[in-house]
Amino acid sequence: MSQVDQLSDENGNKRTKYEEGEIKKIKGTVVLLKKNLLDFNDPAASLTDRFDDFRGHKVSLQLISAVNGDPGKEFRGKLGKPAYLEDWITKITPLTAADVTFNVNFEWEEEVGVPGALLVKNSHHNEFYLKTVTLEDVPGHGRIHFVCNSWVYPAEYYKNDRVFFTNQTYLPTETPQPLRYYREEELLTLRGNGTEKLEEWDRVYDYDVYNDLSEPEKGPEHARPILGGSTEYPYPRRGRTGRPPAETDPRYESRLPLLKSLSIYVPRDERFSYLKLSDVVAYGLKSVFQFLRPEFEAQFDSTPSEFDSLEDILKLYEGGIKLPDFPFLESIRREIPLPMLKEIFRTDGERPFHFPMPQVIEEDKTAWRTDEEFAREMLAGLNPVVIRLLQEFPPNSKLNPKVSNDEASSKTKERMEENLEGLTIEEALKCNKLFTLDYHDALMPYLSRINLTSAKIYATRTLLFLKSDGTLKPLAIELSVPHPDGDQLGEVTEVYTPAEHGAEGTIWQLAKAYVAINDSGYHQLICHWLHTHAAIEPFVIATNRQLSVLHPIHKLLHPHFRDTMNLNALARQTLINAGGLLERTVFPAKYAMEWSAVAYKDWVFPEQALPADLIKRGVAVEDPKYPHGVRLLIEDYPYAVDGLEIWSAIKTWVEDYCFLYYKTDDMVQEDSELQLWWNEIREKGHGDKKNASWWHKMQNRKELVETCTIIIWIASALHAAVNFGQYAYGGYIPNRPAMSRRFIPKPGSLEYDELESNPDKAFLKTVTPQLQSILGISLIEILSRHTSDEVFLGQRDTPEWTADKKTLEAFGRFGQKLAEIEDRIISMNSDENWKNRVGPAKVPYTLLFPSSEVGLTGKGIPNSVSI
Repeated sequence: MSQVDQLSDENGNKRTKYEEGEIKKIKGTVVLLKKNLLDFNDPAASLTDRFDDFRGHKVSLQLISAVNGDPGKEFRGKLGKPAYLEDWITKITPLTAADVTFNVNFEWEEEVGVPGALLVKNSHHNEFYLKTVTLEDVPGHGRIHFVCNSWVYPAEYYKNDRVFFTNQTYLPTETPQPLRYYREEELLTLRGNGTEKLEEWDRVYDYDVYNDLSEPEKGPEHARPILGGSTEYPYPRRGRTGRPPAETDPRYESRLPLLKSLSIYVPRDERFSYLKLSDVVAYGLKSVFQFLRPEFEAQFDSTPSEFDSLEDILKLYEGGIKLPDFPFLESIRREIPLPMLKEIFRTDGERPFHFPMPQVIEEDKTAWRTDEEFAREMLAGLNPVVIRLLQEFPPNSKLNPKVSNDEASSKTKERMEENLEGLTIEEALKCNKLFTLDYHDALMPYLSRINLTSAKIYATRTLLFLKSDGTLKPLAIELSVPHPDGDQLGEVTEVYTPAEHGAEGTIWQLAKAYVAINDSGYHQLICHWLHTHAAIEPFVIATNRQLSVLHPIHKLLHPHFRDTMNLNALARQTLINAGGLLERTVFPAKYAMEWSAVAYKDWVFPEQALPADLIKRGVAVEDPKYPHGVRLLIEDYPYAVDGLEIWSAIKTWVEDYCFLYYKTDDMVQEDSELQLWWNEIREKGHGDKKNASWWHKMQNRKELVETCTIIIWIASALHAAVNFGQYAYGGYIPNRPAMSRRFIPKPGSLEYDELESNPDKAFLKTVTPQLQSILGISLIEILSRHTSDEVFLGQRDTPEWTADKKTLEAFGRFGQKLAEIEDRIISMNSDENWKNRVGPAKVPYTLLFPSSEVGLTGKGIPNSVSI
């Protein structure tokens, strides 16, 4: 009898008995996705592969020993004999993307022993997506599972055959010796050499600055500063594409033509799935306006490009706007021959530009105009991450201490104190009852340039009082512009207080609109793009370059990076580039990305932790008596209340996970891959923020847990909080206009007369015009949707993502905790004592509700920055 007899694995399952002299086989199952007949780029792919297979075996797999090294090959794991996928020809390839299962039989070789990895060689002409490989009845072990989730291109494109590891987890020093070579070689492949041109089949993760947003060959109007690599414009790094430099200015990278945007390089495994891509294309068709804009503008020029009334805007949701025929549409149809174009080029008689009803006006068409809803959205709306405690009155600028707005603020002190429930300003300050939404210092340095464009913007500062019922009441709004005779003379500031009737009431509504415009631009460019999309990309790159797929921290973080690089690459191509959609729909226009780079100077990694952020903004204080270690000064602050619950759940899960693999602080310090990863993030990924005081030192388990918790928080909950409410609140332009075209009119002017006689028309002539409104609504409708392949916090797309039972148990507890949080959110939203959770507009706060259905739901926390 062989030494391999009838054994039991750790689960007590019986293993197959093998007899000496027989050819022993290990049965395997391979699940993959073929390149299908409806592939966007290659419709003949599957047919070519079928022809290939008539000429012999085309997909081979070889097991790599985890226990026996080959002395002749530096003791790297011994290789088993090649095994081949069976029935490739007879398996029918679906017209749409779908998994196909194949059998494979490996010859058991005792000198190989228990495998820890496998080599895959693809000799077809086309790539396939390898999902899993499962071995049954492996002698001495039992069942072995490989989670692959990777595109495998024809072998001619690779220097080495593709290697995949089992779902075991190993720190570098604990990796079985026969697998260490393969672990290190794989990381070298993923790093690349930093110089080669990158092709679609490449798997290289590397860094670059944002030098790909401009098109210098088109002239100065298309030039933008390079972001990253300078003290003036620091920025997180983005993924390198390997495209050649621009011909007219080699400092910049050349750009792809717009219609080839989907071909922009990202490592192949970072690309959207077929399902995600079809969703993004289908919902993104309205954004085709980007390159149709001149023709549409020419059409709109023949008629007023304004909404004449609020009822006109409602037609966007109740019936749609019918546009005239455009003779150039046929050429566009030929350029993009996708059936999904019907979304924008309707041929069925339906009106285009028919949008879903935004939640903010679904129950009540006028509640958005109330002061209560205006203030509530600072705590429970689309951008609840900026409001802070007012520390002094009058609030002064830190830009130039010599420039004071004392006089303007003091004029209104008496009127403000009428709304402080009997308190003086000084008493309200002392009681932590005054708060501010302050964009003065962030915007003032840019206003002179922005206001030379078609925009007419104020820098705003809003003061609010925390009432005894827990709601906020606006007290005053300061509107500031640079002095017309020069910055050396300071600024001109007007202060407005609440009013309900007549011209004063209309001007107060305009003042709130100017605040919303500031908030809208700051939200989109800084709170959303910079603090989530851009900030997280270096972590994606560094994790793939420095942490093996066998590493526990790679396994922990990997789901939180899904689709981010692809999404950001597409954004650079069509959204944040010179002349892109963001420049056309938010007020900073050509200064948009430059403005976000200046804001990055204040970004500090440890302050991205939710408790640290709340304390920094003064809306919470440290207090160990409270469950999360902080006490909220605004008890009914839905974002903070729900956020602290989610933060705590993530941190508990991360701590449980990390402590399973790191028994001591020394193990953190001695983990070579972890230390290289953390150093690369600071020195390269966020290379403009190298100051050691801005980062954890990564010397103990506490710092590791805090670091991973922050990364997961940014990628999941923070992004969800500032993204998926965009349509609910911003889909109705009057509630969150993105630009203003004129200042408050002066008494005696024709504009002031119109303000008195037709307030709504005056309001609409001030804020975002019709074309930009349609562009903006189209964009945020796309950004607010959950696609059909979304994976939410507490879930994994692969159930067997690890073989460690204790890890899976801890992950199960994390999921249970999130379900409990969902129940609590539902309960609190139903409790009328929590007035800020629903508010006058009847929009319940669900942006940090962990799960969601597909579509425009206004809830759900995806694992990653995936839209």
